[in-house]
Amino acid sequence: MKTAIVCDWLVNIGGAEKFLGHLISCYPEADVYAVVDFIAPEQRAFLLNKTIQTTFIQRLPFAKTHYRHYLPFMPLAVEQLDVSGYDLIISSSHAVAKGVITGPDQLHISYVHSPMRYAWDLQHQYLHESGLDKKIMGHFARYCLHKLRLWDHRSANGVDYFATNSRYIARRIMKTYRRPAEVIYPPIELAQLTPVASKDDFYVTASRLVPYKRIDLLVESFQSLPDKKLIVIGDGPEFAKIKNKAGPNVTLLGYQPDHVLISHLQRAKAFLFAAEEDFGLLPLEAQACGTPVIAYGKGGALETVRGLDQDQPTGIFFAEQTTAAVCAAIHEFENQETLLSTAHCVANAKRFSPEQFKEKFMRFVEEKSAT
Repeated sequence: MKTAIVCDWLVNIGGAEKFLGHLISCYPEADVYAVVDFIAPEQRAFLLNKTIQTTFIQRLPFAKTHYRHYLPFMPLAVEQLDVSGYDLIISSSHAVAKGVITGPDQLHISYVHSPMRYAWDLQHQYLHESGLDKKIMGHFARYCLHKLRLWDHRSANGVDYFATNSRYIARRIMKTYRRPAEVIYPPIELAQLTPVASKDDFYVTASRLVPYKRIDLLVESFQSLPDKKLIVIGDGPEFAKIKNKAGPNVTLLGYQPDHVLISHLQRAKAFLFAAEEDFGLLPLEAQACGTPVIAYGKGGALETVRGLDQDQPTGIFFAEQTTAAVCAAIHEFENQETLLSTAHCVANAKRFSPEQFKEKFMRFVEEKSAT
């Protein structure tokens, strides 16, 4: 089958971009389309150095740094991508990619990382955190998101079959589009993620520093734990705010290259994760390094971390996003640490290997192609 892969945007190398690389490895002969592509030439190996076909937004002023400002135009842009010459279209979508227009004799399978959170159930949180919940700009932003929701719901009708990254997001897809979705867990790269012989006396968290990741909550919690150390890896708009909250037992390292991040994941006592995330790769990467996880007990973490109520546990959950709940979970972890073995963590992470993903996803596509 002649195949096209459509994604949202290629700007930084994050989870969605790495996932695209795995899709391309499944279908190396496929042509690839994106709204914009600004990945540097020296970083394109994961794309098999393919030339990406883009939309008119690629050529708009300041698109490289302010591409998100063009979100209201992205539905129009993705609809202009001509994929009429392909038998199979696979979209990797967390925004608009699933809206690519296909015909009745084409098979369109969309792997949805999440319906647009900022347009649906997290709209009010998004508007508040971005300062767009007041005055004229607030009314304009709400109108744009309203129009985006109408388009998003309509464009779901062009998808033949949905796949997604967790049961949590499958429920969100059902709520938003009234469509079922096959859960196929995304892969993590296991080759570099190996355990070390001994642990150091610190906890670690890593994330882009944006409000919903709740790194501020973890930093505030360690104000009540002066005898324990926390290392924060990552950068973002919340960096200055979080740094002001950090006590002497909290170290902010900012952005770090992969080898530094992996070293900290390997040596930490535990990885802390406070967000309600769709899936969450970093908790799995920590487990692959033999490091247990202390996580907020909602979202995708419930599917990637094995709590104390399960066989071969790999982590501790806290039920509320409060400092008291985080501190209680850390104390519980230190009391139950011997139950959370390196071997359990590594074995759990191996369930999410690239080989497992490739086999399950390609079998799913093959089954749907035959119907």
